[in-house]
Amino acid sequence: MTDMARTARLLLAGDKGLLAMDESTGTCDKRFARAGILQTEEARRRYRELILTTPGLAECISGVILYDETIRQAQADGTPFLKIIEAAGILPGIKVDTGAKDLAGHAGEKITEGLDGLRERLHDYFAKGARFAKWRAVIALGDGLPTHACIDANAHALARYAALCQEAGLVAIVEPEVLMDGDHTLARCQQATERALRAVFEQLSAQNVALDGVILKPNMILPGLASPAQPTADEVADATVETLRRAVPVETAGIAFLSGGQSGERASARLNAMNAKFKAPSAAAPWPLGFSFARAIQQPALEIWAGKDSNRAEAQRALLHRAQCNSAARRGAYAPSMEVSGS
Repeated sequence: MTDMARTARLLLAGDKGLLAMDESTGTCDKRFARAGILQTEEARRRYRELILTTPGLAECISGVILYDETIRQAQADGTPFLKIIEAAGILPGIKVDTGAKDLAGHAGEKITEGLDGLRERLHDYFAKGARFAKWRAVIALGDGLPTHACIDANAHALARYAALCQEAGLVAIVEPEVLMDGDHTLARCQQATERALRAVFEQLSAQNVALDGVILKPNMILPGLASPAQPTADEVADATVETLRRAVPVETAGIAFLSGGQSGERASARLNAMNAKFKAPSAAAPWPLGFSFARAIQQPALEIWAGKDSNRAEAQRALLHRAQCNSAARRGAYAPSMEVSGS
């Protein structure tokens, strides 16, 4: 466990965080289509090369979460992406679940699949150079949702995945995401998130998972996107840290929040409020409070690039700016003026 615990600490050390670039082929192609970009493997490769060769990225990003296609790709000159990542001093990770599918007998709910053959895949990814992995479960809110069956099934799968990760020498990023879809209140999200987290850590204990080799990737406590009541950043910070304190053991290596459909600016502001108010790690928040964002870092760069290499440098500057904003948020030093000045 010593190496895994050290890796977990490195991933959340200082004011750095994780860049999630693990979109599946289908998800990536949908985003490309909305941006008017051709949906081909070569276009995906070029976009990922743009991200990984962004100058200065390693100053803000400690690890990147890759997709199976990405971990096997190379830049135009043939240099494998893994070598580029290693040369930058960034740790490579890998998404290993195979997606959320309908949960039989429970309309509107999902179970994440991918446990079959996972042991062999994890050992293969470790041999390739990956040092951490990620598995995402999705919890929907609605009339009578989430059910105990959905929470328990996903918690069990997350724990089995984490145990297999540690067997293979990989840090496990455990992601139980309570979705923002709907018009639910902040209090409703808080209740469901606490239920999910308690179930996850109960299952992690049952599967003998060492928590110093686990990074939790939770949602922030937020109302639904359609809710008329949208809280301040401080209110989100208070509710989120309170929920974590109730449900997350202090032995856990750290917290790396997902953005979950928030804008880049809101995600940075809310992360900043947590670190400014609770000065993590502290008695109030005993774990590092970091980030593992995808769209909240990538989206401006994707829109600027638009599939044209002539826009590459400008897109990289936009990507770095969002990473820098989140790095500042980890220090409690982010301010909206950064969005105006681009500093």
